[in-house]
Formats: sequence, structure tokens, C-alpha cells
Amino acid sequence: MKEILKDLNKAFDNKVRLGIMSALMVNDYLDFKSLKDLLGLTDGNLASHLKSLEGNEYVKVKKEFLDRKPNTKYSVTEKGRQEFMKHIKAIEQLIK
Repeated sequence: MKEILKDLNKAFDNKVRLGIMSALMVNDYLDFKSLKDLLGLTDGNLASHLKSLEGNEYVKVKKEFLDRKPNTKYSVTEKGRQEFMKHIKAIEQLIK
């Protein structure tokens, strides 16, 4: 049991971060508005969770302009992909 628990990652314990990572794992990238709409979050709530994931180097940010409007895209880093998969596998092992 201890072996399984060590693979659970605190960064993904929060349901918002779990949702962000889940959405980004199945998409090449999502912009801020798409994530906000998908998860039903406020700007501030989403921004704070994205900042936490970015700080852990699980998510990367690309800022650009589309028709003179700022557009921020988010995607999962390789490190984020590996850590998230390890976390999910640990949850699956706990369920079994």
C-alpha cells in the first residue's frame, strides 16, 4: 500500500487541477477561455490553478495575439504528462 501511495502527486489532489490536466492530456492545447468554459471556473480560480501547475513545470504557456486580441494557450509538458500518468496509475491501483 505504501508503494502505491508514494506515486500520488499532491499537485493533482485538487479537482480543478485534475480537471485541467485531464483536459490538456487529450488535447494538443487549450486556450484560457476554452478551459474556463469547459471546467465552469472563474478567471481568477482558473488562473491560480494554472499558475500552480506551471510552477511545477507540468503545464506550459504560449501567449500570442489573434486579430489584435491576446490569446493564451496551455499544453502539458513531458514532465507533466509523466507525473499525471503516474498519479492516475496509482489511483487505479488503489481502486483495485
